[in-house]
Amino acid sequence: MKIVLNEKEIEVEPGSKIEEVVEKFKPEADILIKNGYPATPQETLEPGNTLVLIKRGEKPNISELEFLLSARHTPGVYEKLKKATVGIAGCGGLGSCVANALARVGIGCLILADFDVVEPSNLNRQQYFVDQIGMLKVEALKENLQRVNPVVKIKTFACRLDKNNIPLLFGATDVLVEAFDRADQKYMLVETAATAFPSKPLVLGVGMAGYGANHLIKVRQMGNWFICGDEQSEAAPGHGLMAPRVGVVGHMQANQVMEIILGSDSGIVKSIVGKKDGAV
Repeated sequence: MKIVLNEKEIEVEPGSKIEEVVEKFKPEADILIKNGYPATPQETLEPGNTLVLIKRGEKPNISELEFLLSARHTPGVYEKLKKATVGIAGCGGLGSCVANALARVGIGCLILADFDVVEPSNLNRQQYFVDQIGMLKVEALKENLQRVNPVVKIKTFACRLDKNNIPLLFGATDVLVEAFDRADQKYMLVETAATAFPSKPLVLGVGMAGYGANHLIKVRQMGNWFICGDEQSEAAPGHGLMAPRVGVVGHMQANQVMEIILGSDSGIVKSIVGKKDGAV
């Protein structure tokens, strides 16, 4: 029967166990992943299974890294993500978080646009480091993302976004993420997107200041717009922006981008509902 082993289709005997494949192809492997989930050596393989064998601490080359990064994905997910291009307008707390998450899941191409530089107060919530203070955010973010996933294509534009350049920079994207801090910038992007590409999915972040009140953060859909956040809390004196809540909304935006590209994952609901009480 045929299975896929470390991205290559191979023939194994029907009823083969994982330990037999390990012994034959990679005896030093100590991480075994079958169909995106950790497996034991005694598990039996079935036709079409995807098996990934990894040795802890072993550094792969670039070609190997690409499929190893997606080893924990549901089979077929990476192929779809790799074909997608996502634009991110703003590379601050939201944008840097969204970009980091999408790079880790293996999105094909990211288009990043921001005019600003990294400064010390950014570090309480944005995905940058002390030694990057003073760098353009788009260049610092690209540097960090390439350390995470050198396979993803990254295009950067160090400019202030406006109604004239947004259609030029983001016209070829499959999904556009709004990640601005200021309300007037958000409004400008929404207004421009509605005119320039009315059918393009737009994922917005609205309401993430302060701390606590996790239950208020949600996603609301309006046509092809997806609004992530509590839609209420704004940064103000005594009510600042901090990593936990900004990160929740940023990752919610990234997850929404994936759902748009892949479709909703009903399997996650089934797997939770199917477990016994207290097992989740």
